[in-house]
Formats: sequence, C-alpha cells, structure tokens
Amino acid sequence: MKSIDITELEGRGLPLIDVRETDEFAAGHVPGAVNIPMSEITGRLAELPSGAFDVICQAGGRSARVVEYLEAQGHDATNIDGGTGAWIAMGKPVEH
Repeated sequence: MKSIDITELEGRGLPLIDVRETDEFAAGHVPGAVNIPMSEITGRLAELPSGAFDVICQAGGRSARVVEYLEAQGHDATNIDGGTGAWIAMGKPVEH
C-alpha cells in the first residue's frame, strides 16, 4: 500500500477522497476534498477518479483500509498518514 504523510499532501495536485462520515467531513476538511464515506465506498466506486488519487480520513486508519480495498479493485490510491487531524494540527486551511 502506498502512503505519504500530511507534509507531502499539499501541492500534489491529485484528487483527494475523504472517507470520514458526512458529519465529520462537514465539521472541517482539507480544501478540495470530496466526501465518499468508508461505509458507502463499495457502492460508489464509479464516482472515483480514473487516475491516481489520495485517500484521507481523521488519522489514517480508515483511509489505509480503504486504500487496501481500492488497490485490490485496480485503483491507483495513496493513503494519507496522519489524516485530517494532522492537517489541522499543522495549521493548514480547512473548508467547512
């Protein structure tokens, strides 16, 4: 499984899928992230980018499980270690 840490996320220019639940996403997320909750991912595969993309959650656990699943489905996905929590802790901008 491919992983990068939060410091490598900024400026990557790849689509970002946030797999947290909708209420978590609404409370604050990385700018530009698209919310597809982990609980809905299997039913929403058609909405995923066709090329490479990144996957984020709150701390990196859920996104790691999702990336493992998506890689098995043939997707080019990368996990973001540290997740949105680390992004916020670094003082990075957040959308609501």
